[in-house]
Amino acid sequence: MNGIDNDYEYAVEKIYERLTKNLIEKNITITAMESATGGFIASLITDNEGSSGIFKGSFVTYSNDSKIKAGVKAEIIDKYSVYSEETAKAMANAARSYYKTDVGIGVTGTFGNVDPSNKDFSEPGKVYIAIDFKGNTEAYTIIIENVPQRHECKYLIAEKVGVLLLSKIITKP
Repeated sequence: MNGIDNDYEYAVEKIYERLTKNLIEKNITITAMESATGGFIASLITDNEGSSGIFKGSFVTYSNDSKIKAGVKAEIIDKYSVYSEETAKAMANAARSYYKTDVGIGVTGTFGNVDPSNKDFSEPGKVYIAIDFKGNTEAYTIIIENVPQRHECKYLIAEKVGVLLLSKIITKP
């Protein structure tokens, strides 16, 4: 991908419009704890009319310390690293627990460069996503290759999260 085009951005925004409508219709509440995406997923959800009824708040936890302050146990980060499925799961669980929502999202990873604060664990292009749906948490790892812009990476991750959430929400009664 050499630069994100407006059609792709629009397609991702439509995924979130559909997701938000489904959440509202099913009265399913949602929150997120985002690191790599910097609040972009929360922004996509709240861009939609009526989202205040289902979106209770979120965390942007860009540092290890902020993740810990928001409820991720330091032992998880120490044992598995900040860039791991376990940390993403802990982020999703902590956010869902804090806001008492039905769904929690956790996103952590590195885009283009090695993170100087976590250089021993940083693998550029490797992102971990977790979705906690009423206590059942699943984690996913995605690899982003040859994407030069951080903004593009955020769209790619958001697309994956949106599609995963839609598949879970639509199948729920």
